[in-house]
Amino acid sequence: MKLFIIAVGNKLPDWINSGYNEYIKRLPREIMINLIEVKPEKRTAGKSIEQLLSSEYQRIKIAMPPQCQIKVLDERGQHRSTKEFALALQEWMVRGDPVAFVIGGADGLHHGIKSAGNELIALSKLTLPHGLARVLLAEQLYRAVSIIKNHPYHRD
Repeated sequence: MKLFIIAVGNKLPDWINSGYNEYIKRLPREIMINLIEVKPEKRTAGKSIEQLLSSEYQRIKIAMPPQCQIKVLDERGQHRSTKEFALALQEWMVRGDPVAFVIGGADGLHHGIKSAGNELIALSKLTLPHGLARVLLAEQLYRAVSIIKNHPYHRD
């Protein structure tokens, strides 16, 4: 299965990259995750939040692999337990379409990407820093695959 994480933000702290890489390297070979970093728009005087988000949205659209299921991460999205997330991942695997998870930047995501997505998913009711959301998503993907494969990482 091909998974993509399309994340606004680059040049993140080492601890974020280390945490993300730790979980990605644990995944079995048949689960391929490609991280696509989208450069955030520069926050300069005179640009509204809408203009910033619109520019980032255009970059996300260009980076989006074709024919993907689009899962947008948003704190107002659907809340799932870890086991429910594992079941959803298993269903997506059966469908066979690539899945792209989209993580916004410091100002969130443009409404266009939210409406283009197949689903809004919440990792938490809390607003998370975008780098931390990347690590948390990687861990939950690893945990979900562990549940699907009956690996002892996840304990009830």
